[in-house]
Amino acid sequence: MPTRKQILAEIAPAGAIRAAVNMSNSALVRWDDEAGALVGPSAEIARKIAEQLDCGLFLIQYGSAADILADADGDEWDIAFIASDPSRADRFSFSPPYISVKATYLVPDSSSFRRVQDVDVEGVRIASARSAAYTKQLERMLERATVFHTDSPAAAVDLLVGSQCDAAAGLTEYLTQTSMRISGFRLVEGTFSEIPQTIAVHKRAIHASAFFADFIHDLHGTP
Repeated sequence: MPTRKQILAEIAPAGAIRAAVNMSNSALVRWDDEAGALVGPSAEIARKIAEQLDCGLFLIQYGSAADILADADGDEWDIAFIASDPSRADRFSFSPPYISVKATYLVPDSSSFRRVQDVDVEGVRIASARSAAYTKQLERMLERATVFHTDSPAAAVDLLVGSQCDAAAGLTEYLTQTSMRISGFRLVEGTFSEIPQTIAVHKRAIHASAFFADFIHDLHGTP
């Protein structure tokens, strides 16, 4: 088991952890006006980590996982709450998942698609955010439909609203909120992906990586 001193030397050399959080997913983190603070699993876990290590904490807000990764080499954050991605395992160490989020499709009310599996049809165009972890999974699993990349989940919905695609892929929580905000659209039944959300550290942070593995196991009460 690494010592507190070893862990902090890697992720809080100045005495406070800078934790990158992805504000595009309100199921994980969001601003609460009443509390006057960030709330949600990512924020709560970050605070527990700082409390356990008896150090300061700064929550660094990003608009997307892509923005977090773009700052990875710029010494802008120490730990990041992002999805596990095997293709990035050469740069980062990922903790076990602290939570998983689901992804599905938004379609027009008039669409014949009722279930997730109905969408994978020849000629069907699915808009999906380029940098999202679920987009990579979607491209691996689709056999007939085509994925059109957008810059963000909101841009994918815009394409759908503009009748430039047949479905928009996105996190269930986000698409549910969108369907309540924009009339004429609904979610299909089921999910095409469950994305594990983890705590990522740079590969060199070997002591912190071991600490986070134990921390998440303790959090879930697993041996």
